[in-house]
Amino acid sequence: MIKQSQEQYNKMMLGSNIRLSKVSILLTVLSCMLVIIYMWDTYGVGSRSGDTQTVSLVNLLIASIEAAKRGGVMVKRVKEGKDLGEKSKGKTKEGVNDPVTQGDMLSHEQMYFSLLKMFPEVKIVSEEKSSEVPDVGDIKPINLDNTDVIEKLGSTFQSDVNIDDVTVWIDPLDATKEYTEDLRQYVTTMVCVAHKGQPVIGVIHKPFEDVTVWAWKGHGRSPIPGFKTLSDRKDFNDLNIIVSRSHQGAVKELAASAFGENSKVTAAGGAGYKALSVAQRESDAYIHNTAIKKWDICAGNALLLTMGGDMTDLAGNKIDYSPPTGPDRIGVKLTGGLVATFQNHGIIVKKIKKAMNEKKKITVA
Repeated sequence: MIKQSQEQYNKMMLGSNIRLSKVSILLTVLSCMLVIIYMWDTYGVGSRSGDTQTVSLVNLLIASIEAAKRGGVMVKRVKEGKDLGEKSKGKTKEGVNDPVTQGDMLSHEQMYFSLLKMFPEVKIVSEEKSSEVPDVGDIKPINLDNTDVIEKLGSTFQSDVNIDDVTVWIDPLDATKEYTEDLRQYVTTMVCVAHKGQPVIGVIHKPFEDVTVWAWKGHGRSPIPGFKTLSDRKDFNDLNIIVSRSHQGAVKELAASAFGENSKVTAAGGAGYKALSVAQRESDAYIHNTAIKKWDICAGNALLLTMGGDMTDLAGNKIDYSPPTGPDRIGVKLTGGLVATFQNHGIIVKKIKKAMNEKKKITVA
């Protein structure tokens, strides 16, 4: 009798254990689902509709601002040390040394992997490549609760877009040559978000001045430090042109031919710095007549478009920021020269084209 009771008790306990195991499994599954949903939301992905995955442009903007700042911290930290770890990538087409430093690489790691951790499905293109993948667990997740940005944008807009249509371009350290020469005013870190190949979000951060400028085309932007309120130009015979330090002679000849001998040509380092100069209205136009990489110009392009300006190649064609293809990253380079303006873009492009046609020796490389 005792033995039978023991057997019945064991069966009851076995059934209870099975039921408890089923409950435990169910709770575990539910917990995993909640974690996945939380991570999905935290990492910036909007939602799925059928087979379409979306991403929030608001979250991308906020994350891009933070990523640019994180890169800037590394740029400053390396500069304040004794050794930049400078190496050479080779020479540019103009014969100028193209350096890379520890500042470039550590900024790249912070910017690229911070964004990759938040948006693992988004295509991200950076100027640099890591020889070793860092422990992403060591990279702090980005807080997407940026009330300052949200207040400037308001809330009456559609933020989610198809994730396959988005490409993020990163320049971890623009003006590396000037960085090695201690010309800190030219140095920036930049992030740009392109949607269907067109620049819609731009972030330019000046780490040595702790200034961050951002813009989202059609929705809003940050204040532009040093912005000048000027009347529209009626005369185009004395423009202020900003150009790269490496080839100012060729552009000076082009500027004189297109806009007259009284035009002023200023040489400066960094495409980000020069785009900001146009956005601030310090310069009427930024002109570049040789090839340039798209991570150098995408953020500035988005900023100027947001402000009503423009950036195109020298022929006036819009620049496509679709992701590059293949191991050689085909499509990463703009080969048709560059002109960026705050206003009167069509007139300025027309004058440049006329000057180039009249002086065949002024060419685009």
